[in-house]
Parts: sequence; structure tokens; C-alpha cells
Amino acid sequence: MRRSGVQENSMDRWSNGITSLAKEMSLSYIFSSEFLKKSLSSFSFDGWLRTPCLTGRQADSELRTCGLTRRLFLRWLLGFSLLPTLPFTVQRVEAQGISSALPGKRISIAAFFKGEELHYEVGAWIFNRVALGKLSFREMGERGRYLSTLQAETLGILGWVARYRVDTYRCVMEEIEGGRRLRSLSFEEDVQIGSKLRRRTHFFDYQKRKWIQVRRRKDGTQVRKEEDIPPGMVYDDFLTASYNFRYGVYGGIERGRTYTVATFPKKGTSSYEVNVASKEEEEKRKKSEKFRDGKEYFVKLFLDPEITHSKEGLIEGWLSKEFYPLEGVVKDVFLYGDVRGRLIRKATSE
Repeated sequence: MRRSGVQENSMDRWSNGITSLAKEMSLSYIFSSEFLKKSLSSFSFDGWLRTPCLTGRQADSELRTCGLTRRLFLRWLLGFSLLPTLPFTVQRVEAQGISSALPGKRISIAAFFKGEELHYEVGAWIFNRVALGKLSFREMGERGRYLSTLQAETLGILGWVARYRVDTYRCVMEEIEGGRRLRSLSFEEDVQIGSKLRRRTHFFDYQKRKWIQVRRRKDGTQVRKEEDIPPGMVYDDFLTASYNFRYGVYGGIERGRTYTVATFPKKGTSSYEVNVASKEEEEKRKKSEKFRDGKEYFVKLFLDPEITHSKEGLIEGWLSKEFYPLEGVVKDVFLYGDVRGRLIRKATSE
């Protein structure tokens, strides 16, 4: 049976449409065509990607807009997937000696970490490498002063989406208590997007008991805020705290123990829990996942789900024998599923 001209044209259009659709559905087309550019041209995660609206008490949070900013997204990737980037505020305690955490090590805390570099990569969705992070510790020119730097940058298609944003955290520390503890003197956060720089700096003056906060806006103007440091309180930013934690300043790390940690810098008295798994749970985890040499302690962190924008606010991962993070994952993040980070290189620069 011969098809009419109308039928032939209709079938041809249908066939061409299917072919075009198949082409458009290919990943190579999506990531190289105008489709992605149009979808992400005004990218801010506020319209193109949306999270479920929060209700009740959660609706009063800073995330009540239900939108995901680039800043929050990067913090998921580079902050919450790595243990050292979690913030601490710790009540002043006497150092319990490095033997509690690092048996046989009798050198000062700064000498132990001097020159250390930890390199991480982060993956999400089907992408194994969407961001890189580097954490370093070195001695400064002034005696007794040390600098820790965490720098993170996005890569590839998500780097383009985030305008190849670079986040840099710097902390100047000093040794106290005879080299048994580090104390933060200043903590600086830089966000570089193209030629624009946003900076927030915290200064800690323990003689005057003052916490000074200076914020630089994108237009170059500055906002200054000053608060008292309560008696008996030492503010440890997340970088300082990570080294103190590993050295045993807050007490020995014990399997099966849960630690409650107050966050810094943040308004209010919110806190989160860090649980170090028992030996039995560690063994079960090793059997259920691909084993990697060096895994020693399995930890779980429980945060407010609003912070991680995930179902339960759960972050879990592995620490080495020296307590530096080997890998971590933010579980069930809205839209992205599990966001993972892992150590790719440990080096000494000095």
C-alpha cells in the first residue's frame, strides 16, 4: 500500500524528531551544546535546582528559601565531606598528653604537623572528580607562629557552573601550654569568584578577651563587629581544632565513644555529635565495602539536617591511625545523593 504524501511527510517528521531527540539525550550533546548553557546561564541553584520546602521550625532557618546557592553547594562538596573542615568551639581543658592519641610521640604539636600536606578530591552524582582540596601546615617567619591553609576549587563542568570558584581558609596559630596545644590567633575565609573577592576574618585577642570579626563585601566595603570572649573559653576554629583533635588535646580517641562539639563561628549554642564506632562495627563496615589500607577508625557525625541539606544530617567516614581523614561521605543529600571525598595524597613540604 502506498502512503500518501501527507503520511510520508508526517512519518518523516516523526522519524527526524526521534533521531533529533536521541541525539539530544546523549551526554556528549548535553555537555557540549547550547542546551546546558541555556539551562545554566543564570545558574544559582535557586531556580534550576530546588529542594523541598521546609516546614515548621525548619522554615525559620536561613535555608527557608528552598534554594541552593553555589556557596552551600561547595560547602557540601569541600566542607562536609572532610573531617578537618568541620567547625569546633571547645571549652578550655588541660592537654592530656599526646600519649593518649599518638603513643610514642613526644615532640611538640607544631613539630609533629610541620610541613604536612593532605590532598583530597570530591565526587558527586556520576562524577568522580568535581573538586579538589588541599590542607597544609607550616611554620611562619615569626617564632612560635604557624599557618594552616585549606584551599578548595571546583573542576570540570561543575567548575564552570560555579565560575571556577576558589575557597581559601587560613588560620594563624600559636603554641601554648609548653607545645601541647595550638590556639587560633586569626582565622580568614576568602571566596574568589572571577575578579570578585569576599573575605571574612576573625581575630582573637585573649589578653583583652575580645573576638573581632571583620567582613569585606564584594564592593570592597568592610563591616566590623566585636564581642567578648567568655572567661575560660578558647575559640578553636575548625583548622586549629582538627590538629588539636588529632594530637589528643581534647582527650584520647576511643572506640565506641560519642563526643558533643559546639560549632564555631555560629550564633547560638548549637552543637553536633561525633561518634567513633566500636571495633565490631568497624569490622562490619570493612566487610561491606571495598577495603582500603590505612582505614583505622570509622566515625559518624550527626548535624542538623538543615546544615547538610540531607535526610538525616549524617556524615560518616574513615580516619587513619594518625586521625587524618581518608574518606568521607555526606549521606542522602537532596538532589545529589551521596557526596564523597577521599584522600589522594599525603606529603611533607619541609
